[in-house]
Amino acid sequence: MDSKLKAVRAGHKSAVKRLLRKTEDDSNLDNEESAELLETLIQKQKIISALDEDIMNSLKEEDIEEEILNADEYKFFLNTKIRHLRKTFANKLCTDNDIPPHDHALPSHTFENINQHRVGVMLLLIPVNIVISTKQRKLQADLMRYKDNRIKMMNEILSGMKVLKLYAWESSFQDKVTEIRKKEVDVLRKYAYLNAFSSFSFTCAPFLVTLATFATYIMSSTENYLDAQKAFVSLSLFNILRFPINLLPMMISFLIQTNVSIKRLSAFLKSGDLNLDNVQHEQISGKVIKVENGTFTWDSEAPPALKNIDLEVAEGELIAVVGTVGSGKSSLISAFLGEMDKLQGKVNVKGKIAYVPQQAWIQNATVKDNILFGREMNLAKYDQVIESCSLKRDFEILTGGDMTEIGEKGINLSGGQKQRISLARAVYNNADIYLLDDPLSAVDSHVGKHMFKNVFGKKGLLQNKTRILVTHGIQWLPMVDRVIVLVDGQISEMGTYEELLSHEGAFAQFLNAYFTEVKEEDEEVDLDNDPEVIEEKCRILEQFQTVTHEKCWFDKGKQTERRADKLKKKAKLIRTISMIDQSALPSTENKEKEGQGKIEWKVFMSYFRAVGIPAMVVIFLLFSVYQGTSIFANIWLSWWSDDDLLANRTLSNTTLYSDKNTMYLGVYGGLGVVQAVIILIYSLLGTLSYLKAAAKLHHNMLVSIMRAPMSFFDTTPSGRIVNRFSGDVQTIDVTLPMTFRMWIMIAFQTLSTVIVISISTPIFLSVIVPLGIFYYFIQRFYIPSSRQLQRLESTSKSPIYNHFSETLSGATSLRAYKAQDRFIQESLYRVDKNISFYFTKIASQRWLGWRLELIGNLIVFAAALFAVLTPNVEGGVVGLSISYALQITGALNMFVRTSSDLESNVVSVERTKEYAEVEREAEWINPNKRPPSDWPASGECKFENYQTRYRAGLDLVIRGITCNIAGGQKVGIVGRTGAGKSSLAMALFRLIESAEGKIIIDGECIADMGLHDLRQKLTILPQDPVLFSGSLRMNLDPIEQYSDEQLWKSLEHAHLKSYVEGLADKLDYECGEGGQNLSVGQRQLVCLGRSLLHKTKILILDEATAAVDMETDELIQKTIRSEFKDCTILTIAHRLNTILDYDKVMVLDQGKIAEFNGPNELLEDKNSIFHGMAKAANIVS
Repeated sequence: MDSKLKAVRAGHKSAVKRLLRKTEDDSNLDNEESAELLETLIQKQKIISALDEDIMNSLKEEDIEEEILNADEYKFFLNTKIRHLRKTFANKLCTDNDIPPHDHALPSHTFENINQHRVGVMLLLIPVNIVISTKQRKLQADLMRYKDNRIKMMNEILSGMKVLKLYAWESSFQDKVTEIRKKEVDVLRKYAYLNAFSSFSFTCAPFLVTLATFATYIMSSTENYLDAQKAFVSLSLFNILRFPINLLPMMISFLIQTNVSIKRLSAFLKSGDLNLDNVQHEQISGKVIKVENGTFTWDSEAPPALKNIDLEVAEGELIAVVGTVGSGKSSLISAFLGEMDKLQGKVNVKGKIAYVPQQAWIQNATVKDNILFGREMNLAKYDQVIESCSLKRDFEILTGGDMTEIGEKGINLSGGQKQRISLARAVYNNADIYLLDDPLSAVDSHVGKHMFKNVFGKKGLLQNKTRILVTHGIQWLPMVDRVIVLVDGQISEMGTYEELLSHEGAFAQFLNAYFTEVKEEDEEVDLDNDPEVIEEKCRILEQFQTVTHEKCWFDKGKQTERRADKLKKKAKLIRTISMIDQSALPSTENKEKEGQGKIEWKVFMSYFRAVGIPAMVVIFLLFSVYQGTSIFANIWLSWWSDDDLLANRTLSNTTLYSDKNTMYLGVYGGLGVVQAVIILIYSLLGTLSYLKAAAKLHHNMLVSIMRAPMSFFDTTPSGRIVNRFSGDVQTIDVTLPMTFRMWIMIAFQTLSTVIVISISTPIFLSVIVPLGIFYYFIQRFYIPSSRQLQRLESTSKSPIYNHFSETLSGATSLRAYKAQDRFIQESLYRVDKNISFYFTKIASQRWLGWRLELIGNLIVFAAALFAVLTPNVEGGVVGLSISYALQITGALNMFVRTSSDLESNVVSVERTKEYAEVEREAEWINPNKRPPSDWPASGECKFENYQTRYRAGLDLVIRGITCNIAGGQKVGIVGRTGAGKSSLAMALFRLIESAEGKIIIDGECIADMGLHDLRQKLTILPQDPVLFSGSLRMNLDPIEQYSDEQLWKSLEHAHLKSYVEGLADKLDYECGEGGQNLSVGQRQLVCLGRSLLHKTKILILDEATAAVDMETDELIQKTIRSEFKDCTILTIAHRLNTILDYDKVMVLDQGKIAEFNGPNELLEDKNSIFHGMAKAANIVS
């Protein structure tokens, strides 16, 4: 009795000492680990930030080669490549934290006490792992390529969504994304299969090690037998190894992803820099720009874009650069900026540069911030700039004045407003040299005159600055110091306006050809008897804009004077047309939703339904069987160790002894094989099910985005949408399945641990309740915090991508203004904000870890104590109980962590679900109301008290229009900013829906039919030409419905045939992202080719010739008049002379029809609005 009591006391003492020692060790270790972890995290954050900074720094002087990385892939880099590095760091930390340093020595302790033969089992896995890793590395590279292509396509779709809707191309481009996604999922499936076999092999490893150890031990000598101490001490040590070994496949996967990402990042960071020698900055006596024998190219493998350039620009000069589409005007500006590769010659530019690009670059910030652009506020100067750039009236229209938040890419501004803000930024910058790429093409004629006089002219703000002005408006040429004429990339002529006219060279011939064209058109409009027109004798023929009052180069009374008068009558009123009127849109974008509180159960259910409920049931059953088999294997081991026949050598001979051991060993091995097979089945089944879910969720989101109304894209930054298609889809593809599998495994392991200990020592149930309450409060604090930190981290990524996108699109402007450092700092600020949430999340995991270690130690203490207190308990049962108790710490830790990770990852499902449920526009096809196949036959359009607004809650932009446009009529639509012209065009295509009234085309109400049935029967030539990456053939005919013969014919009519025939690949010529390897004018001609292919009875022109030269514009007008002569044409007027021969002119004012009559009648009425506009355009006086 005394010995038994002593044993019990010894057991008590041992249990208490173990509890105290382990708690003290964990506390000390946690302090050490926390410091080490903190330092590791800091170093990791520095690496991640440094990578972000290096990529941003590449914008300073780097020439981003498209084959290495384009704008869309660049954004994807920030979302996936660096994310992989972060994930690898996190998993390494997770593994290190779950295997304390002093536990790394446990395997060698086992070798010394049992046997070292089992090392061979681990060595056998090395070649298997090498083969799997090699194949995974190749698949990872393929996977990254498909992901890049998909994100690139999504970016282009989002950028060109308006064009896709106008042409009813959504289905075609949706199919393109789906095809890429299908290839991506195929690679994911192969990758997952390899992961399944990797998991199978590593799941077998701990068991095989245990089996080999026991087998070699009992078979090496008849003296050896497996008692409870040897069995369960060994089992406990192997169980410690089980979790990190199970993590190895995941770690290998992330390491492979990281390896591929690092290679891609390395290739990008090593890509060619812009040659700093392209432009020198030496002092030049009396000159600020000097080019000697310069030859420049955009691509070293392509022919030079500029050749034999010799040019000197004196300080304070105003120089105009003119030429036809593709002649090299914008390239010359880029050469001055150092953006082109210099093949030969020398370029010297001295002074501070301000740059106004042809397509205005606008920040997602306030109007004021866009103008100041980082400079200090000088109110007097600021007021002077906005007055000179004609922005005061715009500030009155904008809801917040100059504090109005501009949406992404200036979505809530018209083209003219964007261009004036871009110019105001340059003027306020107070530079020495101003490089101006056609800044007046998108403004009203009277605004253009005001801006030229007050900004560029002799009394303008820039009168003492050097100004190089690319222009299509010849009315400005008499007022400049010199004119440079470019032809095919070479300076054809250079001199004053009068000198070029007297030379009778290409410039004079060009003007003469235009005058002849004008004379023929003038005869179609009888205005010769207008005395006011006759009196206008001193006007200069114009290319795109009005005639100047400041110089006259025609002698009065001569025939040329008559030509000038007639052209002056038709001079256009430039009025920027944006597809969205300012009054229709709010000044701020919608804020990204941040989820609050616990993830709703319906989010989990949506994922389970995507996986498949039957598949989920089977998965849970498989894990139930797996865990049951695992428990039974350990129970079998306890029976084996408690077998008295083996322990006491009561068997009659060694053969029976050996057979008995073999029987136990065989059953134990069989149970292990069953576990491994279950894991293999689960891995294969899970792979198929999870990928099916990922594909379905992506498809649902894609379909929903393609079906969303334009208002959604007007108020949602593309970076936010891209984040869903990149980061969230990546999580659903890869991270969520891994986390879900880990969660199921840990959940069953934790449950089985509690069950086994409770069955072994029923009294243990008495401590379950208090420990469970303690555990509940810990996870109650941790999980909501971790979940919200994950949400904050996710939502803080979108501003990063938006800023990167904005920076990329304005990289040339940033380099010109030397603003790279400021934008790099802004980017790093946003990255740091994102990283701070990530850091806090990791720190919270350490907070969790220590508390769970305490619970684990208490459970081990309780199990050991109750084992001592429980009478007549077998040693094997005690060993079983203690071995499971030793696992509980890691199990509880990982259960809370994986539960949190699971919720965090399911946030991605929540976010994709949100976008899969956005409001949709009307059905594409309404089977119950399809128009006749030949509709519209005549093209008659009726508006009956039509009213519309852009979104609910906003003011009306069209206020009760009633009119009738007969079939075949040509109608010009004019009006001031915000009058509703573009809104009317969008209403015809139902990009905005009717608030009241209706539009009837050939007797059919357009509100009743499907959107595609409507849009496919209308044709529009928009102001902004949008092209996509891909062949020229694809850009002309994305849905592949026309033959090559038809494509060539459309190019011929669009005056591009000769250019395309000169290309090596002809119709297969690859257009760059956004058509960047074509000039803006060439892009517009490609869009004209589309319209010619898509020829319908109704054509809408929305200031379609703003970016083309005079000659090309005349060709376009001739083509439209000939090819669409029997069609109804609605032209939102870019210039008045293009609509003077139209049947009617509609003048809109504040969303209402102010005038609707023939142009002659309106011009004769001096009180008409149209007469006033013509007078401002110098058509009449």
